[in-house]
Amino acid sequence: MTSDPSGTDTLHRPEILRYSAFTHDPAGGNPAGVVLDASGLDEAAMLAVAAEVGYSETAFVTGGAEGSRRFRVRYFSPLAEVAFCGHATVALAVALAERLGPGEIVLDTAAGEVPVATRVDADGTVSATLTSVPTRSRTALDSELNAALKALGWAPEDLDPELPPHVAFGGNDHLILAAASRERLADLDYDFDGLAEVMRAHGWTTLHLVWRESPELFHARNPFPVGGVVEDPATGAAAAAFGGYLRALDLVPHPSRITIRQGEDMGRPSVLRLDATPEDTRVHVSGAAVPIP
Repeated sequence: MTSDPSGTDTLHRPEILRYSAFTHDPAGGNPAGVVLDASGLDEAAMLAVAAEVGYSETAFVTGGAEGSRRFRVRYFSPLAEVAFCGHATVALAVALAERLGPGEIVLDTAAGEVPVATRVDADGTVSATLTSVPTRSRTALDSELNAALKALGWAPEDLDPELPPHVAFGGNDHLILAAASRERLADLDYDFDGLAEVMRAHGWTTLHLVWRESPELFHARNPFPVGGVVEDPATGAAAAAFGGYLRALDLVPHPSRITIRQGEDMGRPSVLRLDATPEDTRVHVSGAAVPIP
């Protein structure tokens, strides 16, 4: 029996599916790997598969009761395991819905329980709405902010003073920085190793860089050097954390639908939709996903 670089025997190699999330077009959105049966893979093998796939995240179903719609899931970037990944959750949920039929599923992740509702859109595309774990948000420390700005090559005056820097959580921690202009957001040329070092020191999964076009529409970019990826085209976990951030700033005065446009500066446009209420600490993140040919 031979073996391959993924660390698994070739005769027992898992099927690797590829989906693009938060898009109706496989040329857009954020690609994710999906392994529906990873019960025979250990952590090293899953990490090797994620590195081979090369996407920012791959979701691995490691177990679940037979006949149920509840599954245990782990997420790996090419470099490390992460507790939760939004776009890979949407990709996985759509893959499951295509095989089991639309409806509710529940994912048990390292971050906690994540319910996901799936449905078929009018054009036949399958969409998913994940409900995050409880979110939280706090003001970023000066030391955190200064280190991040230095690695980004941004100046304090590049920030929108009406949207203060925060560290927000929606399954993972993300530093949220609001750019003062769309031009500042578009010009992203950062110190990859330097920012990765800062993020590891503070436990941040991505930086969620946003520009507010209107109260209901934001543009975002998400550097992800700690995962070995320059930038994510769509980041569902950061979007959930951002919903908690908006709540902390009292920018969700009533049930709100927020749209985030991401990936446009990368040529992979993505659309993420947030539903949040002032009373609920959880955020609903919605988007479609399609197989990558």
